[in-house]
Amino acid sequence: MKDYPFRIEMEVRDYELDMQGIVNNSVYQQYLEHARHEFLKSIGVDFKAYADRGINLVVVRAELDYRQPLTSGDRFWIGVRMERESAARFAFHQDIFRLTDDRLVLQGKIIGTALNERGRPRIPEELAALLQQ
Repeated sequence: MKDYPFRIEMEVRDYELDMQGIVNNSVYQQYLEHARHEFLKSIGVDFKAYADRGINLVVVRAELDYRQPLTSGDRFWIGVRMERESAARFAFHQDIFRLTDDRLVLQGKIIGTALNERGRPRIPEELAALLQQ
């Protein structure tokens, strides 16, 4: 199992299920987004403060491999790793595991960038420094 600098636990809610009784595919992106935001907060990145400065952190690509469905009441954890992808992009490697058996549910790679006040990709220095740690 991979090493993750950040991990968060969550639980499936009934309204997240589709008519097949499993978590709807779109809900997994919400889980991943919540985990990313909590991870960023944990390393001192404040979304609102960035937005107030005219810097918007945005997703430009999402790669998701669904391995096993979650169902009502399942508890699960999401591991998050972040790395520099290129001069203007960073990647979140995020995997979801069911808690009861640590079975892999989803593998995800989310590519993001920071848009400056002119809407141009530019990673702020303080974020770039965090990506080099």
